[in-house]
Amino acid sequence: MDKQKAPLSAEEKLEAAFQRLLSPKDPAGNDLQFQSAEAKANYQASITRIKDAIQLREPDRVPVTVLPSMFPYLNAGMTVEEAMYDYEKCTTAFKKFVLEYRPDMHIGASAPGPGKFYELLDYKLYSWPGHGVAPEHCYQCNEAEYMKADEYDLLISDPSFYFRNFYLPRIGGAFEGFKMLAPFTSILEMYGLAFNFVPFALPPVQASFQKLFEAGAEALRWVMAMGASDGALTAMGFPNIIGGFTKAPFDVIGDTLRGTKGIMLDIYRRPDKLIAALEHLTPIMIAMGVSAAQQTGNPLIFIPLHKGADGFLSDEQFKKFYWPTLKQVMLGLIENGCIPFPALEGHWESRLDVIQDVPRATTAWMVDQSDMVKVKQTLGQNACLIGNVSSSMLKLGTPQDVRDYAKMLIDTVGKGGGFIMSNGAFFDEAKPENVKAMVEFTREYGVYK
Repeated sequence: MDKQKAPLSAEEKLEAAFQRLLSPKDPAGNDLQFQSAEAKANYQASITRIKDAIQLREPDRVPVTVLPSMFPYLNAGMTVEEAMYDYEKCTTAFKKFVLEYRPDMHIGASAPGPGKFYELLDYKLYSWPGHGVAPEHCYQCNEAEYMKADEYDLLISDPSFYFRNFYLPRIGGAFEGFKMLAPFTSILEMYGLAFNFVPFALPPVQASFQKLFEAGAEALRWVMAMGASDGALTAMGFPNIIGGFTKAPFDVIGDTLRGTKGIMLDIYRRPDKLIAALEHLTPIMIAMGVSAAQQTGNPLIFIPLHKGADGFLSDEQFKKFYWPTLKQVMLGLIENGCIPFPALEGHWESRLDVIQDVPRATTAWMVDQSDMVKVKQTLGQNACLIGNVSSSMLKLGTPQDVRDYAKMLIDTVGKGGGFIMSNGAFFDEAKPENVKAMVEFTREYGVYK
């Protein structure tokens, strides 16, 4: 009898993911045909370079990337609205951006999102160009208490039922009929089974499903356009290793469920309920990131960090409410062969001693406004750092300002490896010559001896 194979370790899972990246497949499952031998060499060198940096080794040179928001589209002379509604224009502009700046990795053309899809959902959580925002501006979140203060027990007892019947109808008109659906957990045996299905015969429920069918078709069109764009750029030698995203459990509640005001009040008024909800959301956020990585084949899972920055929470509140479940999410991702990619948005100096408690050489952190030298001395001893050329410098500075700052980062933060040069926050507007200066200077100066 054959012996069962031992399950792969986290390290083996991640290594397997990188090996798959180094030998990409086309949609049919065959080896991808690169445009040239040079494109293949560039692609594989970039993957290896990024892998070495994440695993705290010195690559041949400092990797460099550009992580934009709407810059590729505005720089191409179109509005954000056009990028959201015309997928061909969107992907063409992003391809032009990558070919012009030639980063070691990119994040794909998905940032604008599919405008028609949001229309079909009657999406209320955000305003976007043509729907509450000017055509040339980025979308904006409409923060509110979409989850009520007395609904924690509903969320904790059955998160899927709560999201389907309460949260989703509040943020999208297409979900209105879902309020009438019975919990799926009521579908147990033959006796009484039919009663659970009566709502599916009601016009509001059927209307909701019809809207979702239309929205799903639009989402598929958009996903196919994004996938084709990534495939074309891969064939040209430019990898996208972003596998998807997940969130810190505190931010799930604080961003779009209770809102900033709501969660700050809950810290004082119902702390035990809040902690219980955070713990229930933790495995859901792990699964969200892992399933995305499995679908895309890419290991890097982005985690935007919002409410944990300096000024939102006291040190004790951060240690009690924010960090424990975020750490568990990251450990869960690592265990499943993923690379957590948290973004330290804003300032995080007061958190550095706490968040450096992560397994060594398993994470990559995008650093925004924190002092990079301090970050290198703390978190950077265990983790790869990405950043942190500021949006203000890219917009208002000169190419020499950018080169001077990039030199400082390479000489200090880049010493010994574990560093990827990049902007520190997603940006809409910049001087193209400044973006080019960041990339080209890093390529020339950031060579390890």
